[in-house]
Amino acid sequence: MKSPKIWLSSPHMGGTELNYIHEAFDSNWIAPLGANITEFEHDLEKYLSHGLFVTALSSATAAIHLGLILLGVKTGDVVICQSLTFSASANPILYQGATPVFIDSELETWNLCPIALENAIVDCIYKGQIPKAIITVHLYGVPYQIDEVRAVANKYNIPILEDSAEALGSSYKGQKCGTFGDVSVFSFNGNKIITTSGGGAIVTSNHQLKKKAQFLASQSKDEAPHYQHSEIGFNYQMSNICAGIGRGQMRVLDEHITLRRAMHDFYVSLFENIPGITVYSTTNPDYFANYWLTSIIVNPNETKNGIDRETIRLLLLDSNIECRPLWKPMHLQPLYKNYRFYGNKIAETLFENGLSLPSGSNLTDLDRDRIGSVLLKLLG
Repeated sequence: MKSPKIWLSSPHMGGTELNYIHEAFDSNWIAPLGANITEFEHDLEKYLSHGLFVTALSSATAAIHLGLILLGVKTGDVVICQSLTFSASANPILYQGATPVFIDSELETWNLCPIALENAIVDCIYKGQIPKAIITVHLYGVPYQIDEVRAVANKYNIPILEDSAEALGSSYKGQKCGTFGDVSVFSFNGNKIITTSGGGAIVTSNHQLKKKAQFLASQSKDEAPHYQHSEIGFNYQMSNICAGIGRGQMRVLDEHITLRRAMHDFYVSLFENIPGITVYSTTNPDYFANYWLTSIIVNPNETKNGIDRETIRLLLLDSNIECRPLWKPMHLQPLYKNYRFYGNKIAETLFENGLSLPSGSNLTDLDRDRIGSVLLKLLG
């Protein structure tokens, strides 16, 4: 009989979520409108504490799509995107009929390389097209090189769409991630730091942009006594019930971040004397990472018996412990293989050797004992 499954990152309820769901039922606001949505957005705005405006949506993918629209991306435009990321960062570029250009990672944060970014921009300009936007990503909750990337973006006057799907609670120089982009987004998918079961949010710089996002997300209904539409709209609103879950989750956000970081510390300690295993960490004090997922790089030239990433993954799988290779870079995906890529093979090498380990805030000491026992038996 197998032991219970240890998940990579499962939902973790705080205990008050049902109170807000009951409020939605008691008031009969079983719709994409209601007090839970308003208050959830206010909670997020207060947490970010940077004078920005939040609009709750059905997903972070929807938020990225609306973000591109707000930044004026249209058919035929070029949009630059980090390659080492989940496909939801890039897919909305195609929704808009635009052309993605992918950028390699750098080794310090595994995120968008500023040097490759500028090389791509210069080449795009040489080819007669200034990129319309840059999609940046805080991979696994580790902030990208924010100052360096912003310097390049400002030099060529290109706005940044900040994908903070994995980075709620992370910060750079004391400022929360999700506040650095011209437009930013968050995810509240079931596996994130906090969840609304599914959902996301778009962060904008002024109330007019928020109103525009709300308009687009609700099928772009004109002001009229009948249904009238002058431009294309989308069904991207968040449910009032889902927002109620989010309100409860906000009460435990800081606790969840502390627990995720404790899981990261657990792996750092576990692998401290194990050759060939490097835990993805940031040592720069300017960077505060929520470590949504803790990931490792496996060097088979240094591990015992030449053990590689796949050997570890399969052993954990056989032990009913979920783990996952790093995101497969977009420029290696069948969907995107014919689009331009700038850089070397950093993202590719990270993917080939990287593994994300169970990182949930609800993991127990027994779970950690099981994980440690399996890994040390193989690697120790």
